[in-house]
Amino acid sequence: MRTWKFGDNIDTDAIIPGRFLIINDPKELAKHAFEGTRTEFAGEVKEGDVVVAGKNFGCGSSREHAPMALLGGGVHIVMAQSFARIFFRNAVNVGVLPVVCHDTGRISDGAKIKIDLKKGYAEVDNQKLAIESVPPFMQNIIDAGGLVNYAKSLKEVPVCTKSRR
Repeated sequence: MRTWKFGDNIDTDAIIPGRFLIINDPKELAKHAFEGTRTEFAGEVKEGDVVVAGKNFGCGSSREHAPMALLGGGVHIVMAQSFARIFFRNAVNVGVLPVVCHDTGRISDGAKIKIDLKKGYAEVDNQKLAIESVPPFMQNIIDAGGLVNYAKSLKEVPVCTKSRR
């Protein structure tokens, strides 16, 4: 897997410009991913590549199109120091795994990366970088290909017994 390195505060408009929000097909969206920000991304991204970023990845407006565009290009994992909350939720909902790694500054663009979710690290340039664990419930949603597919696969609907206050 190859890394595509980005900095801090990458907003959803940089991931997929607003003029393409009329497109709902991930493969078509992928043709415009990072257009105007990193134009070569759409033509060179490959299945299994990983987007790596700094803090607050996916800030800005809420649009499921941003993680859909990444997924359409073959990106199933985005690793960042932190994520905007709405991007994090949208990514999981469409089947893109957001992984928190506080050492993404040590990862260079184009590096080969291996991620071991079970052991909790990413290996880059012979160094192991700790990643935060992925809760099993969230991993199940990702494994199902997103929230809709996960919900369709349930035999029973989980019931929440705790009140939220």
